Amino acid sequence: VATDHNADNTSAVLREWLVAVKSLYHSVEWRPAEEPRSYPDEEGPKHWSDARYEHVMKLRQAALKAARDMWADYILFVDADNLLVNPDTLRLLIAENKTVVAPMLDSRAAYSNFWCGMTSQGYYKRTPAYIPIRKRERQGCFAVPMVHSTFLVDLRKAASRNLAFYPPHPDYTWSFDDIIVFAFSCKQAEVQMYVCNKEVYGFLPVPLRAHSSLQDEAESFLHVQLEVMVKHPPVETSRFIPAPTRTPDKMGFDEVFMINLRRRQDRRARMLRALWEQEIEARLVEAVDGKAMNSTQVQALGIQMLPGYRDPYHGRPLTKGELGCFLSHYRVWTEIAERGLQKSLVFEDDLRFEIFFKRRLMNLMQDVERERLDWDLIYVGRKRMQVERPEKAVPRVRNLVEADYSYWTLAYAVSLRGARKLLAARPLARMLPVDEFLPVMFDKHPV
Repeated sequence: VATDHNADNTSAVLREWLVAVKSLYHSVEWRPAEEPRSYPDEEGPKHWSDARYEHVMKLRQAALKAARDMWADYILFVDADNLLVNPDTLRLLIAENKTVVAPMLDSRAAYSNFWCGMTSQGYYKRTPAYIPIRKRERQGCFAVPMVHSTFLVDLRKAASRNLAFYPPHPDYTWSFDDIIVFAFSCKQAEVQMYVCNKEVYGFLPVPLRAHSSLQDEAESFLHVQLEVMVKHPPVETSRFIPAPTRTPDKMGFDEVFMINLRRRQDRRARMLRALWEQEIEARLVEAVDGKAMNSTQVQALGIQMLPGYRDPYHGRPLTKGELGCFLSHYRVWTEIAERGLQKSLVFEDDLRFEIFFKRRLMNLMQDVERERLDWDLIYVGRKRMQVERPEKAVPRVRNLVEADYSYWTLAYAVSLRGARKLLAARPLARMLPVDEFLPVMFDKHPV
């Protein structure tokens, strides 16, 4: 376990973990280096300088040599910020019987841990083959010119003896980059790299720019954890190290609401965990279950459907699910008005957070306050329906436009005045889906 060039307490955390788990391993080597804390030629903590590349190549080579010296059958390389969620990953890779094979890792974008094309100078090359593999439209194990970040090397194969991370091959003239150096080594040794996408194996972050900060990296890694939780259980911190502290807040809002149906406990658990991880304090609002309502209950609330309403895209009347959704939001608007909350944030339980969500939203609201913007409602999560012409940007407020016709109410900020306007429209007497009602209120509905 080698750790170096740290500006935080990485060494201490690793040491505490290692003391607790070392008995589970056949052999453990501990190689910490507290100094130096940075590379002499780096521009920032995320800048990959030549000195950093060389150091990483030497560490990988040392690991490869150590595995060979102990006659290990395999060596698995996993970058520290890669999250493997499939417990069968190692067994599945071994079963492929390849010299070098990687599990395809997912990310928030098209990025993954393999290339389908490489130029004659060793740089990344876009090819038509990449996206179908990345999206799992084609499934299997594919020969590729590059795998990186997480991959298995079968040391039993004779061809693996010629593989090396450092020093680069004598004929190497490409960019000084550890993954390209190793790919060239495989090419010269006539070892074909493979990537497998038959299952979901894990996730990795999209690389940050060189000028990014350690805080950027921490938030990027947090977003990987949030993406895991969309379809998988959360990746838990090892029980052998202290749990990270969390201090949730309301991001400057008077209240943060999270609407959830009691019968959707899966969504509730995911959203509450996602909010906690981002240190967002939210109040759970029990959603109205429209499917459980009968006509008597609907009439008792004074609800009347808008005569002749048909969904503009599907041609159907209002569904019970849409009825319950509207009433859930209506309940929130009523509470905002009754409590006199100046600004509130409303979440539904089926959204996916973008990277740097909390920071970006807080910066946006600070810009809104600075410009003394007169606002009623700000969509935070929506589906833009009018895409033929650009929306008008709000002057001096980054990432804010005057919304055109939009669907969905995944997340939005609403002012006290905005909530009062929504209630004053007496929407229960002319019921619409909530994501049709809002565009009517700001006069952007196409019908």
